[in-house]
Amino acid sequence: QVQLVESGGGLVQAGGSLRLSCITSGRTFSSFYMGWFRQAPGKEREFVADISWSGGTIRYADSVKGRFTISRDNAKNTVYLQMNSLKVEDTAVYYCAAKTIAGSTYAYWGQGTQVTVSS
Repeated sequence: QVQLVESGGGLVQAGGSLRLSCITSGRTFSSFYMGWFRQAPGKEREFVADISWSGGTIRYADSVKGRFTISRDNAKNTVYLQMNSLKVEDTAVYYCAAKTIAGSTYAYWGQGTQVTVSS
């Protein structure tokens, strides 16, 4: 079974930076679309960014465009989310997710990592 493990969350001040990492198990990582989602208290889970298996197709939510960068290293079975110019409203639990090429939805999810941005 595919397993995703996030790391890198923590407490940072507004304007600071943080890099999240997600390591996935299995030999099929390179065939996955990888995405980052987040959920703030009392809010719905929302899309943040995703990236195709080759890295050639990348999407960002408007709220993070220009501040966050998603990347992947297939040799290390790892996807990253570099977060710069963090705002208080970025505070949320961040989830890593994976979708196969054949799949229509993100079926595999990590446990989440807390990101807290203080003023």
